[in-house]
Amino acid sequence: MTLHASSPSIPGTAGYGTEATALAAQYESIAFVDVHRDVLHLFPQPPSRVVDIGAGSGRDAAALARAGHHVVAVEPTALRLEGRRIHAGLPIEWVEDHLPELAVLHGGHRRFDLVLLTAVWMHLDAAEREHAMRSVAALVAPGGRVVMSLRHGPVPEGRRMFEVSARDTAEQGARYGLGLLYSGRREDTQGRADVHWSVLVLERPAQPAGPGPTAG
Repeated sequence: MTLHASSPSIPGTAGYGTEATALAAQYESIAFVDVHRDVLHLFPQPPSRVVDIGAGSGRDAAALARAGHHVVAVEPTALRLEGRRIHAGLPIEWVEDHLPELAVLHGGHRRFDLVLLTAVWMHLDAAEREHAMRSVAALVAPGGRVVMSLRHGPVPEGRRMFEVSARDTAEQGARYGLGLLYSGRREDTQGRADVHWSVLVLERPAQPAGPGPTAG
């Protein structure tokens, strides 16, 4: 099933739709465990409700579905079609939606135990990031986590990217009730010497326990 959100233009996706086949092959050549190695111990145990926002070819969504999670893959570009083809045998729910609004997800009033944002955040400008963090935070269930990576380095030709700091992103998350659980740095999985990544895990506190018995 594919759900749709109508949008005449999504600035952050510049350069992705026209190169979908080549990009899908590139993404699929990189192992899920190599991308997320440092924070895999912070992922929830299956079966959990997972949404991969900006899922691309579905590499991460597929790995999580194989692990037994209930996975929604959100991708607004033609990469979604590549992902559905490559991972056709897996129970992934593909949704056509996009940041910062995430109108389709919010229309379904859904909450998730894990929100994955891999190589997505730097495509949004400052105003879009503020809006997007509010949208993302509203999707996180009590006790749920957001795992995100931020790219640092030169901007490839034809792409729309901004320099985004880990500290600013963590502070932004805190404004919407997401506390910082982990912050780290990793080198580029493609071996580019001029590119590195910040990795953040944000967490919404679990609902507080109810009041204990009153002493009589």
